[in-house]
Amino acid sequence: MRIALFITCFNDTLFPTTGRATVRLLERLGCEVEFPQEQTCCGQMHFNTGYQRECVPLVRRFTEVFADYDAVVTPSGSCAAMVREYHGRVAELSGDARLSAAAQSAPKVYELSEFLVDVLGVTDVGAYFPHRVTYHPTCHSLRMLGVGARPLSLLRAVRGIDLVELPAADQCCGFGGTFAMKNADTSVAMCADKVAHVLQSGAEVLCAGDNSCLMHIGGVLSRLRTGVRTLHLAEILASTEEEPPADTPPPSSGSRCTTPAAGVKSL
Repeated sequence: MRIALFITCFNDTLFPTTGRATVRLLERLGCEVEFPQEQTCCGQMHFNTGYQRECVPLVRRFTEVFADYDAVVTPSGSCAAMVREYHGRVAELSGDARLSAAAQSAPKVYELSEFLVDVLGVTDVGAYFPHRVTYHPTCHSLRMLGVGARPLSLLRAVRGIDLVELPAADQCCGFGGTFAMKNADTSVAMCADKVAHVLQSGAEVLCAGDNSCLMHIGGVLSRLRTGVRTLHLAEILASTEEEPPADTPPPSSGSRCTTPAAGVKSL
């Protein structure tokens, strides 16, 4: 099986360690992963902002770059959802029958947890991460892809982990791409609720499958000096005793910041 890594422009620009962790994890499980250098943006930001026809060149590029692969894996539920749910629609808008056919026959794009559980058939990936972790299911992975309990199944099998429940886990964090910029006040209020729930969980680390949401929540966690760290699912699953994620502090026996919800809302 020829597997390609679709890193996404967000990860490539701001969180390259997630891409490296994804490759390290897949190679540890016996996969041969290729990284097509010609890949670019999937067009999600343009599409969501109303510039749907401007997505056409990006969809064309995507179908050309990944055409020869059996599977495409990405550490991003939102970009996987864009490709699977909307690339076909954009191709139809173009009026290009060849592009429409290519988009329909393109290799399936899998969010990382989908690929591990559904294609490789594994939940125990040999990871070790001795920290208290809570998991935030991002909106696209939860509502569009329907990844369900796959990430939690993978996390439960990690040795040493203390996986705790996140209250109101299915509530949006308020990022939503350009939504956070166009509706900043609403976005911050939603994130304040999410942060209050993260603190209520008592977790040392907040995990998710999308770095965009983690960046949004992590910004508030950092400004409040909570000590809670954010980490992509791929980096936890790639972690071993010999090679933990960079800058991961030793397990803490002390309590985390328990700033009350009212204090969070005062941001």
